[in-house]
Amino acid sequence: MNETLEILLVEDSRTQALKFKLTLESRGYRVTIAKNGLEAMNMLMQQPVSIVISDWVMPEMDGRQLCQAIRRHDFENYVYIILLTAKDAKHDIIEGLEAGADDYMIKPVDDAELVARLSTAHRIISLEASLKQRNKEIALLSITDPLTQVYNRGYLNDFLPKVLKRAQRYKQPLSLLLTDIDHFKGVNDRYGHQVGDQVLKAFAGALAGALRRDLDWIARYGGEEFLIVLQETDYSGAEAVTEKLRHMTGNMTIPTDQGDIRVEASFGVVSLESHSNDSSIPFRALELQSASPDILTTENLIDRVDQCLYQAKQAGRNCYIGIVI
Repeated sequence: MNETLEILLVEDSRTQALKFKLTLESRGYRVTIAKNGLEAMNMLMQQPVSIVISDWVMPEMDGRQLCQAIRRHDFENYVYIILLTAKDAKHDIIEGLEAGADDYMIKPVDDAELVARLSTAHRIISLEASLKQRNKEIALLSITDPLTQVYNRGYLNDFLPKVLKRAQRYKQPLSLLLTDIDHFKGVNDRYGHQVGDQVLKAFAGALAGALRRDLDWIARYGGEEFLIVLQETDYSGAEAVTEKLRHMTGNMTIPTDQGDIRVEASFGVVSLESHSNDSSIPFRALELQSASPDILTTENLIDRVDQCLYQAKQAGRNCYIGIVI
């Protein structure tokens, strides 16, 4: 049960530290020793552990101060603290718990009691980890489109303004692609919405899988429309990505309940560049339009990329139209 848990033992008495270490290691714990609170805190900053057992009276930083320092720091995992002391007055116990200790043991410590307290610590740590994981799952569900498993409109509305603000602040290029499946209504009419959903899911998954991790992202904008955000990407880079995605999805065979289906898609492209030179940007025989920066908002960008997508549809579909801002 406890073989994966490491304990940081904070004890200035070498004899006491070795005694505790032998007891704990015999129960399967991994034990590291620090001689005072300051050394313990430095060790925690380098490699956090799940459980800290600390003496109260120590030089440089005592156990109460260590508890306070641990609680001030936002460690990735919860640190369970057991405070050891010869002080047994009620106000001492209260002071230790208020400093941030989870448990309190009076010296001399009984080995069986210590092990029992550690079992309680293990249960609490496990519950905390499960709760944290569940909260992450709930948070992810709240920003994920349930059908396609890419980000949803809510995430787009919350996060895109931050991306735009950062690009403007640091004068970094930013590109948006808006795409949808050509003649998708015909897929739904001919095969039904269930098959249409299968097509959408496969289409979105292919787009998401072709993007750079931790930098680019995709959100379902509505219906069969998907907005792709390419951070730190100028127009030439966006054009290359768009052509890659257009060819990839156009050559993709999607298995469905009604057989294999192939689709094509159109794209709109908008690139925000701090210093653009429209004449230097090729556009594969399609008209390149320039746009005035004015006061840029996410609504402006989405409106412009939507207009580009509309023009791509008007130009015959299975192509892209773009502008540089």
